[in-house]
Amino acid sequence: MFKSLESLVAEAAATGQSLPVVLQLAEADESGRPVSEVRERVRRVLLVMRAAVAEGLEGEVRSRSGLTGGRAARLQQGGPRLLGERVTMTLARAIATLEVNAAMGLIVAAPTAGAAGVLPAIVLAAGEYLEQDEDRLIDALIVAGGVGAVIAHRASLAGAEGGCQAETGSAAGMGAAAVTWLAGGSNDQVATAVALALQGMLGLICDPIGGLVEIPCIYRNASAAMQAFAAAEMALAGLDFPVSADEVIDVMGEVGHALPVKYRETAQGGLAATASARRLVQIQPSRHPSGISG
Repeated sequence: MFKSLESLVAEAAATGQSLPVVLQLAEADESGRPVSEVRERVRRVLLVMRAAVAEGLEGEVRSRSGLTGGRAARLQQGGPRLLGERVTMTLARAIATLEVNAAMGLIVAAPTAGAAGVLPAIVLAAGEYLEQDEDRLIDALIVAGGVGAVIAHRASLAGAEGGCQAETGSAAGMGAAAVTWLAGGSNDQVATAVALALQGMLGLICDPIGGLVEIPCIYRNASAAMQAFAAAEMALAGLDFPVSADEVIDVMGEVGHALPVKYRETAQGGLAATASARRLVQIQPSRHPSGISG
């Protein structure tokens, strides 16, 4: 796959092909699978994303730790509030997927389990509001995957290596690219959206309470979804960012490596080390580690 967004955009310009076509052809060539199989795999990913969101919004799932469950449904039922139904539903969808994950349900780790709520919330919301069909949503996920691959190559997607910026930050960048493309943005605007999303997530630590993918993870997924939409909105309006997306990704990797270990998924610092968090973990009837993540 591509090692930079610059090379991806350049390939699209040189061939006259769209970003999804360039990426799916590259994936087919690298994996040895036909393009039809590549797209079918992404279609299945979309189906799992939809199902996880729907399950979480029902409000029935609860984690065994007792830390999470029912918040997505409460938000959905309590809104819309300040900015209307679209914002409320995007936030609720992001939380829904993370609640399903915490309850050991089926989700898509895009790019990780700890950041699994961002991309489905963004793509499903944008697809609904922009009236996009399934093929277009598949294309958007392919674009997001291409961005994720570049981030994985140049920086990291792991909270243990780069903090939560590597997880929900990367998801925000992937989602911003997907939405910008869905809305008809140019390839350069897609890259700008990635830069704008990631620059706003630099330095975000990974400090899961009790070492569980629950708090603050579910809320950070919701915040990252909004960061992605803000980045897409600005890029689509023609706003620029003086630092290229690839350079922002490189900086994210640099910052991640510089973070103290206690802020990289160990639950030894940040929110996880507060007195409130420690009391909360102590009173839970059952702690069932669902994986440590940001």
